[in-house]
Amino acid sequence: MVETIQWAPAGVVMIDQRKLPAEEVYVTCSDYHEVAAAIRDMVIRGAPAIGVAAAMGVALGALQADPERLEEEFAQICRTLESTRPTAVNLFWAIDRMKRLYQSLRGEPVDRIRRRLVEEAQRIRLEDIAINQAIGAHGAALVPDAGTVLTHCNAGALATAGYGTALGVIRAAIAQGKQVDVFAGETRPFLQGARLTAWELQRDGIPTTLITDNMAGHFLRSGRIGCVIVGADRIAANGDVANKIGTYSLAVLARENDVPFYVAAPVSTLDLSLASGDLIPIEQRAADEVTHVFGAPVAPAGVAVENPAFDVTPARYVTAIITEHGVARAPFEESLRRLAGGAG
Repeated sequence: MVETIQWAPAGVVMIDQRKLPAEEVYVTCSDYHEVAAAIRDMVIRGAPAIGVAAAMGVALGALQADPERLEEEFAQICRTLESTRPTAVNLFWAIDRMKRLYQSLRGEPVDRIRRRLVEEAQRIRLEDIAINQAIGAHGAALVPDAGTVLTHCNAGALATAGYGTALGVIRAAIAQGKQVDVFAGETRPFLQGARLTAWELQRDGIPTTLITDNMAGHFLRSGRIGCVIVGADRIAANGDVANKIGTYSLAVLARENDVPFYVAAPVSTLDLSLASGDLIPIEQRAADEVTHVFGAPVAPAGVAVENPAFDVTPARYVTAIITEHGVARAPFEESLRRLAGGAG
């Protein structure tokens, strides 16, 4: 399994996902500013993975802060990391967890505060891997015994600390002996499906077919697709799901063709403070991600561009939401609140 992110003496080490699949390059972020830049520039991406990165960034910043100004600098470290990407709630969940620990340690020696923050960041990473494995165990039963699973973007080991959410469900199903293969949508404009999901699944020997995003309807109508499984960046209390742009279209097409549409995500992705997906902030990214591919222009200069990184899939299109605590089904207001409390 690929090592997405690690804590090391020199700093936070992560695979540079912008270089895949051509190069497997690891970068070391030596301070929290570099961690923030890595999140913002998508060196690391995927909601759970950026949560882990943010926690490690907080710990790294605390290690390097002036002991006499730790309180002030700690707040600035958190603000810097919080400003990187607005949609994925795991980022804020991880930083809030580090804040709560820091508050509980006030008055303790600085060395102990720093040690505990580093330990907590490392614990978040290990917990994420275990959570993904639990999501896989709960979700595997929903995967057909044979056939093709369609996924979108990358919700695998690269999007997490390891194993993956949507791809974790697929991995668990295959480990149970199910004879499934994967269709990976390319996921324009950043091509996470083509560059990352296809690379990751090939690396694990899982049969994978790459399709362009506009082929999905054709294959869903063909009867070849047994289910769709995607990840999530934020899930509202009513079950509305924010995920990579294009997810909503897949969900509508899946419903039209009676194909189950599953979302796999940890409980930390739930934002029960938001009544619906209409309240989820949607990140807008740079125009050149759309007008250029690998630096080469594919559109006329000066054309107007919209580039929302995410869309919101209404809960009515979601068959089930798979978490580490179990599977939620409609009415999601009840089932998600129960799972958020730890009940299976």
